[in-house]
Amino acid sequence: MSMRLHGAAVLFAVTLLAACDGHEADTFPGYVEADYVRLAAPISGTLAKLHLNRGDKAPASAPAFVLEQESERAARQEATYRVARAQDELANLRQGKRPDELAALRAQLAQAQAALDLSSAELARSRRLVAQQFLSPASLDQARAALARDQGRVNELQAQLRQAMQGARSPEISAAEQEVKAAQAQLEQASWRLDQKTQRTPVAGDVVDVLYREGEWVPAGAAVLTLLPPANIKARFFLPQKQLGTLAIGQEVQLQCDGCGAPIPARISFIAREAEYTSPIIYSKENRASLVFMVEARPSPQDAGRLHPGQPLEVRPAGKPTGQAS
Repeated sequence: MSMRLHGAAVLFAVTLLAACDGHEADTFPGYVEADYVRLAAPISGTLAKLHLNRGDKAPASAPAFVLEQESERAARQEATYRVARAQDELANLRQGKRPDELAALRAQLAQAQAALDLSSAELARSRRLVAQQFLSPASLDQARAALARDQGRVNELQAQLRQAMQGARSPEISAAEQEVKAAQAQLEQASWRLDQKTQRTPVAGDVVDVLYREGEWVPAGAAVLTLLPPANIKARFFLPQKQLGTLAIGQEVQLQCDGCGAPIPARISFIAREAEYTSPIIYSKENRASLVFMVEARPSPQDAGRLHPGQPLEVRPAGKPTGQAS
C-alpha cells in the first residue's frame, strides 16, 4: 500500500470517527492490504525463460523463470574435475608406490646385498693374507671401508623400501584430505549458483505483476515476478483511542465490503503500539478524539480470495478475543 493511500485511509478514518460526535460506533473503516512476495534470483543474468504471466494462478514449487546458465554450468564442470583430481592424488598418497616402483627398489636392494656379501668375503680373505704377511695392513683397511660402504647402501635401500610400502607421511595425507574438502566445497558453491538461476514459486498464489521479459538483463536481487498468496491478504482498519481496550489480538471481526456478499470472518493479528494520527499541540480532551490506532485482521485463505488490495472495508467486532472468558 502506498503512503498516499495509507494517509488517505487514516484521514478518512479520522473524518468518519469525528462524524460520530462522541458516540461509540460498532463498525470501523478500513481497507484491504496485502503482503506481496517478490520472486528474485540472488545472481544476475539474462532472462532466458519466463514460465508465468500476469494473472496466472501458480501452485507452490511451480517453475517461475530461468536465467542464462552457461557460465555457471562451466564453473560446476570445472569444480567437478578438481574434486576428481584431488581424490586421485589422495588415493595415490595413501597407497604408496606402484608395484613396478617397489620391484625396482627390491632389485636395487638385492644388488646392494650381493655387494655387501662380496665385501664381507673380501674382508675375511684380507685378514688371513695380512696375518700370513702376504698383504700389507693397508689392504685390510681398504676391505673394511668397502664393507662399511656396502652396508650403508643396503641400509639406505631397506629404508626406502619400507617408506615406499607405507605410503606418504601423515601430514602429506592430511593436506591432501583438506584439498579434497576444499574442492568439494567449490563444487557445492558452483552447484548452488547454477541452481539459483532456476527459480520456482515458494508458495501458491496469484501472479500480480511481471517486471521483466525474456531477453532482458536482470540485476542480482531484482524481482522478476510478484506473487500474492491468499494467506498474505489482510484487513487494516483504525480504532479510536478510547475504544482501544475493546479489541485484542485473536478476537474475531466481520469484514463487509461492496460486492463481497456475506460478511467475511477474520481474526485480529496486530494492534499498533502507537497512534497513527496525533495532534500537533497537546492531548486535550477535544483532540484526543483524533487519535486512532491501526489494527490488522486476517481472514482464512479460503475467504481471502473474495478481497482485493485497496478495497474499502467496514469492520465489525464479532466476539471476544480467543481464549477470554465470557
